[in-house]
Amino acid sequence: MKTVLSLPAHYDFAGTLGPLRVFPADPAARLTATELWWAVRTPDGPATLHLRRYGDEAEATGYGAGAGWVIDRATAIAGLDDDVSGFTALAALDPVVRRAWHDRPGLRLTRTGRLFVHLLPTILGQKVTGKEAFRGYAKIVRHFGEQAPGPLPGLLLPPDPARIAGSPYWVFHPFGVEQKRADALRRVAAVADRLEAAPDAAAATARLVSMPGIGEWTAAEVVRLGYGDPDAVTVGDYNIPHHVVYALTGAVRAGSRESAPGRYSEADLRMLELLAPFTGQRARVVQLLTATRPAPPRFGPRMPIRSFARF
Repeated sequence: MKTVLSLPAHYDFAGTLGPLRVFPADPAARLTATELWWAVRTPDGPATLHLRRYGDEAEATGYGAGAGWVIDRATAIAGLDDDVSGFTALAALDPVVRRAWHDRPGLRLTRTGRLFVHLLPTILGQKVTGKEAFRGYAKIVRHFGEQAPGPLPGLLLPPDPARIAGSPYWVFHPFGVEQKRADALRRVAAVADRLEAAPDAAAATARLVSMPGIGEWTAAEVVRLGYGDPDAVTVGDYNIPHHVVYALTGAVRAGSRESAPGRYSEADLRMLELLAPFTGQRARVVQLLTATRPAPPRFGPRMPIRSFARF
C-alpha cells in the first residue's frame, strides 16, 4: 500500500523522524537523510512503514497486516499533522528560542499513535547510561523480535507485549536489565492494550504514572512520541535541564539534581521556570534547543558502564 505525502517548506526529515530510531544500530528502524524504515505492531497486526523523500514530497509504503493502519497515519507519524501555527510569535518571547526556530523551522513532532513501542526503550533508559540502555534494548529486540514485513533484511519487529509480560525476570538478566526495570516493563506489557486505548496524552499520562515504576520522566518521553504532545516536557532527566538552562541563560548548571517522590529537583524547577512563558509548547522548545544549541561543558568523571549479565 502506498501514498504520497506533501512536505512543508524546510521540512526536516531526519530531525523529525530521528526519535523513531532508538539509536543508530536500532534493529527495528533504519534512518537516513531521505529514508525511514520503521517496524511496529499495530492493532491490525505487524507492519513496516517505509518513507522515502523526493524533494518536497515523500512516498509512504506500508507492508504487512498493519499496512493500511500505518498508511492511514503516515502524515501524523511523519509529523505533518503537527500544528506550528502561532509558534513564531511565541518563539519571539526569547531571542535564543527565536534563533533556534529560525535555524530549524522544519522540525516537527511525530505522532505514532502507539505507546508500547516507545515504552520499551524508555523504561530501559531509566537511571542508567545511554549505552547500557541501548545495549539492553537491542538484545531484547533481537531475542523477542521477528522479521518485520517488507523487503528489508534484518529489520525486526519490536517484541509482542504478551511475550514480554509472560517472561520471568531471569529472561532479562542476561541482557543487563535488573529486576526493577524488568518488572516495570513486564507490568506495562501486561496492560499494553489498555494503555494504547487512552484517548489523549493526558489520559495516557495519568494511566502511566499510576503504575509502579513509571514516573513523569517515562510518561513524558512516551506521550511526546505517541501523541505528539508539544507540551510534554521531560522532568527528572539527567541532562535536559542543564542543556535548557545553559542555552537560555549561559549558566553551565541548572542546579542540584537531587529529588524525591513528589518533589522536583532544583535543576528541574529552574528549567520549568524558564520554560513557563512557552507553556503549551514547552516540549517543542526543548526539541529546538537540544537540536540547535551545544550542551553545557561536562565536569567530573563519566558514569561507569555497568553489567551484571554474567553473574
